[in-house]
Amino acid sequence: MVTDNGGSFWRRLGRAAGVTALAAVVASCGATRTGGQGAPPQGTAPQETSAAPQTRSAAPEGDAVKPPPVAQDWPRWGFTHTGVSANNVTRRFEQVVAGSLERTPMLQNQHIMGFGATNPEPYPGEFVWEDLDSRLNLMKMSGATPVITLCCAPDWMKGGPQGPTEESAWDEHLEDAPYPQHFDDFAKLSAAVAERYSDVKYFLVWNELKGFWKDHAKPADYKGYTQLYNKVYDAVKKVRPDAMIGGPYIGFDSNRKGDSELRGDWGVVNQHVIDAFDYWFEHKKGADFIVVDGASPTDAHELLPDEFGALAKFADVTEWLRKKTGDMPIWWSEWYFVPEDGTRWKEPRRLAVQAVSMIEMARGGVSTALYWNPQAKEGECVGCMWDPRSGAETPTGRLVANFTRWFPAGAGLDPVTSSDPAVRVLAQPEQLLLVNTSDAAVTTTVDGKEYRLKAYEIKWTGR
Repeated sequence: MVTDNGGSFWRRLGRAAGVTALAAVVASCGATRTGGQGAPPQGTAPQETSAAPQTRSAAPEGDAVKPPPVAQDWPRWGFTHTGVSANNVTRRFEQVVAGSLERTPMLQNQHIMGFGATNPEPYPGEFVWEDLDSRLNLMKMSGATPVITLCCAPDWMKGGPQGPTEESAWDEHLEDAPYPQHFDDFAKLSAAVAERYSDVKYFLVWNELKGFWKDHAKPADYKGYTQLYNKVYDAVKKVRPDAMIGGPYIGFDSNRKGDSELRGDWGVVNQHVIDAFDYWFEHKKGADFIVVDGASPTDAHELLPDEFGALAKFADVTEWLRKKTGDMPIWWSEWYFVPEDGTRWKEPRRLAVQAVSMIEMARGGVSTALYWNPQAKEGECVGCMWDPRSGAETPTGRLVANFTRWFPAGAGLDPVTSSDPAVRVLAQPEQLLLVNTSDAAVTTTVDGKEYRLKAYEIKWTGR
């Protein structure tokens, strides 16, 4: 599991001077895996799997899922800022990226410590807001619907010293959970964040049970996490009754075999995940939405039955959660589709897999999906949403923007099929998306019209 792209690099960039005066951030409507899996480590030699992928049988395009219970114009799609973002380069670069993002406003998420933000409370009651101010200002400039993840905790809350976080502590202790005697302190910090950023309406509590689940072969400390969650929930709601709060932000890990009820051709969800979720859901003080994350590969980096078939996991888990929670809005705080074993695909193939993963989420009725943006300041930037040199929108950024524009949460899905099962489709009344999941050109008939697509081509077309 990767903590963040760039290692200690993000910490140096996260300390870049930010805009200290935060202007109001306008939310558009009512209603973090730790990251980097989509971008293999820089310096890794490209590896292209030689065998052609076996495509899944024709997807059930006819079983359009009722949209989730959120506002019709809810963006649904967005991304999380990581160690490097547009505000860590130059003012001009930030303006270029913000202008591009503003053309299709979406959700943007930022953690309060780590992932581009320094320690927000180095001493009890003494706050450092520069990095968060800078990231939230970027969100405002780009017309985002802002989201804040209430993670991670200052060092003195988890056995470390008071004061600015030391270099070694970032690598060794960022993901530590606060000690139980400091749960109230973390709740107070969370309330202070909510009060300062009063125009941010959406808050995620913690990230992947960090520090509460050190060995995934054993049960998580879900009681400890739930205790922390409830304290944060009460503290934030006390100062911001309007705030929308979600949890448990747990990774839905899966394996080839297992005994849990949540399973598919893609594998079986770890029973420890189910146990942790069930306990939190039963004992939480409240929640306005459900937060989870996960990957289509198994914990052993397997793609079952192949890279496209494994993506059905996103729809299956979403539908299971909607049924289990009484159709509460389901947020995927992060999602991944490339194995973390050094696998590298050529960009058309990687983009096709990402597009189909988003198709599965839309079909399953996801309310919100936040792409973990593995941004860099220079060099190769696989999966990044903007070019690290120019700030120009990349094909990945364009893909997320197109889904935001054409398939927001309230968009009705039409039952459209493809004559060739290698072509996956998603349709709404005005727009059609086709994705060729094979490594060869194909010709197919969709919606009464013939289309020819190159290998792994993604095609957007009006209806």
